[in-house]
Amino acid sequence: MKALLVIDMLEDFIDEKGLLTTGEAGTVIIDFIKEKITEYRKGGNPIIYICDNHETDDKEFDMFPSHCVSGTKGSEIISELQPEKGDKIIKKRRYSSFFGTDLDLYLREKKIREMSLVGVCTNICVLYTAADARNLSYDVNIYEAGVASFDKKAHEFALKEMKSTLGCNVL
Repeated sequence: MKALLVIDMLEDFIDEKGLLTTGEAGTVIIDFIKEKITEYRKGGNPIIYICDNHETDDKEFDMFPSHCVSGTKGSEIISELQPEKGDKIIKKRRYSSFFGTDLDLYLREKKIREMSLVGVCTNICVLYTAADARNLSYDVNIYEAGVASFDKKAHEFALKEMKSTLGCNVL
């Protein structure tokens, strides 16, 4: 069994007025992600929404503007990709979807060994999730048409890094 991880498709990253918006790069991938969600659901594969969710005084705000603060509109999943009953939602405070969450436990309980990643930002949360997944011996696919960043060069570097160093399948 495999799972689809939808990473940080949240208002603050996707909305043009979001506090850490990816701009057009983030909105362009929405339709592709919708298609993948439909495909994975039809195949009976889990959809896991990974959601940045910070405290108001989070140390990450020393590096990035305040964003995705717990309980704010900016921390909500965009309306185009709303979860359905049975989908898993995991909130995180750091870049990796595994750090400080129950993602690994959830995947192991469901006997999932392969995951596909879509979402933002390619060079931050997608990359560090892929790295931790590979370090935990998961098979990882990255849908190139389903990931984006506010930094095109960093996006391209991350895709290359995930393929050549981490051994992910970049599709």
